[in-house]
Amino acid sequence: MKELTCVVVGGGFAGIHAIKAIRKAFQEKEVGRKLRLILLDPHPYHVRKVLLFRPAVSNEPITIPWKQILQDDAQFVQGALQYVESDKKWLMYKDAKGQEQRIHYDLLVVAIGSVARQPEPDQGGISLNDIHTAERMREQWYTNMKLAAAKGEQEQERLLTVAVAGAGITGIETAAELAHAMRTEAVIMGIDHAKVKVHLLNAQDRLFKDGPAKASRKLDSTLAEIGVVVHHREKAISEVDGNLNLSSGAKLPVGLTIWALGLIANPALRHMSLPLTDDGKIIVDECYRVPSAPGIYSIGDCAHVVDMESGKADQMTCKEAIPQAKRLGKIMFADLTGRQAPQHKRVLDSYSIGLGPDRGLLWTHKWGLDIILTGRLAYKTKKTLWDYVSMV
Repeated sequence: MKELTCVVVGGGFAGIHAIKAIRKAFQEKEVGRKLRLILLDPHPYHVRKVLLFRPAVSNEPITIPWKQILQDDAQFVQGALQYVESDKKWLMYKDAKGQEQRIHYDLLVVAIGSVARQPEPDQGGISLNDIHTAERMREQWYTNMKLAAAKGEQEQERLLTVAVAGAGITGIETAAELAHAMRTEAVIMGIDHAKVKVHLLNAQDRLFKDGPAKASRKLDSTLAEIGVVVHHREKAISEVDGNLNLSSGAKLPVGLTIWALGLIANPALRHMSLPLTDDGKIIVDECYRVPSAPGIYSIGDCAHVVDMESGKADQMTCKEAIPQAKRLGKIMFADLTGRQAPQHKRVLDSYSIGLGPDRGLLWTHKWGLDIILTGRLAYKTKKTLWDYVSMV
């Protein structure tokens, strides 16, 4: 029996849930061909990107070995996708040793996700890109706190101050976790925890523009309680010699600046000969198919997925990528067997935001109502979602 080779590129949330959905949808007795599932990813493990702030505040691991996620019928190949030859149905990748390798596919899912938007090199600070940059942040603020204990008041204030530039959900969660971790460490070191300051710089007029104003106000008040000072309509320009220059012209003395500027589609897509939008996302139809490239699909942060009824595009969130992945298995099976494929549907308007241990905010809009939960229940809901998206 000839094998049906399906390659999923990208082991983020969209990729691992796509593997699960494809396995479920394709059963040998119905398709008539044995399914060969391959996951291609540059890392030897799955990175829980929703927890990327954790290495900035603790030693808690945020990686999961592939053997814990993939079943025996899925093969893992470590490598970075280079380009795709859709006419010949093969892809080229660089393996862990930097050698170019080729894989033939019958079906291909591109889910290589997004990367952090980068500040300019001369802007200073550290950008929250990956585990390594997060660990550098922890090392710096911890070293600063040890130095602060022996410094004069003015220098101590600077060393105990962190600024987070960018107030999306990642920026909010990072600021909240930092405030908790630094204040906890201050008590251990014999420093007045009230001297620890975390500044969150928000270019918008309020936090969480995707939700109602009352949710924004609740975020403001909760962040203030845990030691985060929010600056609305303020941008970070650059950090120079321990001072963060702001768009208002003010200077903020800081021991560390963290850039959390949001996400962009993976730049590697621009080298793959696939149709892209102006902002670098793969163009797909209502069934996640890539036009003029038979057998190729794309979902998640790297795909431009549009709801046909509203005309709105999905955003770069796991709450949208995972339903896409679940639907994709059924779509691919339908396409292979000549059946009608299900089409994309927008998910319910809802967001959950972690605000440090045992604190959170959950918002959803349903039945014309804004439903907001806060506190421990919201945090437990958020933690459940964090675990679900990484199949923990």
